[in-house]
Amino acid sequence: MADQHPVSPEGPIPPISLALRWEEPPEGPVLVLLDQTRLPAEEVELVCTDVPALVEAIRSLAVRGAPLLGLAGAYGIALAAARGFDVDEAAESLAHARPTAVNLGYGVRRAVAAYHGAIRDDADDAQAAAAALAEARALHREDAVASDRMAAHGQALLDELLPAGGHRILTHCNTGALVSGGEGTALAVVKAVHRAGQLRRLWVDETRPLLQGARLTAYEAARAGMAYTLLADNAAGSLFAAGEVDAVLIGADRIAADGSVANKVGSYPLAVLARYHHVPFVVVAPTTTVDPATPDGASIEVEQRPGHEVTDITIPYAPIAGHEAGTGVPVAPLGTQAHNPAFDVTPPELVTAIVTEEGVISPVTADGIAELWARSRSGNGMMSI
Repeated sequence: MADQHPVSPEGPIPPISLALRWEEPPEGPVLVLLDQTRLPAEEVELVCTDVPALVEAIRSLAVRGAPLLGLAGAYGIALAAARGFDVDEAAESLAHARPTAVNLGYGVRRAVAAYHGAIRDDADDAQAAAAALAEARALHREDAVASDRMAAHGQALLDELLPAGGHRILTHCNTGALVSGGEGTALAVVKAVHRAGQLRRLWVDETRPLLQGARLTAYEAARAGMAYTLLADNAAGSLFAAGEVDAVLIGADRIAADGSVANKVGSYPLAVLARYHHVPFVVVAPTTTVDPATPDGASIEVEQRPGHEVTDITIPYAPIAGHEAGTGVPVAPLGTQAHNPAFDVTPPELVTAIVTEEGVISPVTADGIAELWARSRSGNGMMSI
């Protein structure tokens, strides 16, 4: 069950605890989420007391972004264990809440493995639940560290690719503190560039149909004091043609073994534009987003979302003109069919570099991905699952 109550933070976005945190009130442990469907108009928290509420929050995009979904999955297992629910049943529902983001299943499996490992060692239910929670917190810490390291590697790469400085960076969807245990993935790099005084302009794609760029990236950019400009997705080509883009930085929801990248739909056209205009196209993602079990881009399952997200303009947080919050205003004729994939896939030959906490892969090849995966699993103590 999820309860809602408003919060009103002041000043810059605080650490990711604003987006997701574990609390233990007297009535029992809960997972608290910032409802990202309500941003930027208002900041409302969802208090999840069980896994079905968390699954609904994931499917509705109240909580979203590959790394944060991994954390939500792990904490969801801890929540089920602590409240005495069936952990394996919780794992099944959580892992399949959204099919494309590999981090979600990864976080679930890590917490489940910790839980069952404790049971095998003769732990009681409370001790096993504590083991699952400890694993979720460990993943949370790892993701925060990975965010810092990606920011440093990405900034160094941009300085190398664009030695003249004054970077004009185009980004798509939202990849900041709202999707991570730290400052994010691609947007964490942008923030590092901004702090170094090298960000001339952040171009923010609105990111149709749910406007994660307009609602969320612009929200983070404004709070960080960046120079940013919002644009319609189909205006990106004119920016490239005018020579106004120095680099494209995006995140990823799954990276296949051959280096193909699944990201928010609209990313692939940017890669094509970038290649034609000789602009670096850089993907920033933690190694937990790499999935060696997915051999290539064609094997990535792309989530198909409801058509009403395209045919209607959703009013998530405030009623207008007689429409209740949470409903939609139709913009297409009744009965119109809509094609609404949540992601598209960019082949490795269009990706200039993949930036991870373990370093940069460029050129992007299957061998480079395999080497990265092996190094990440042997070098930082993370479980190979």
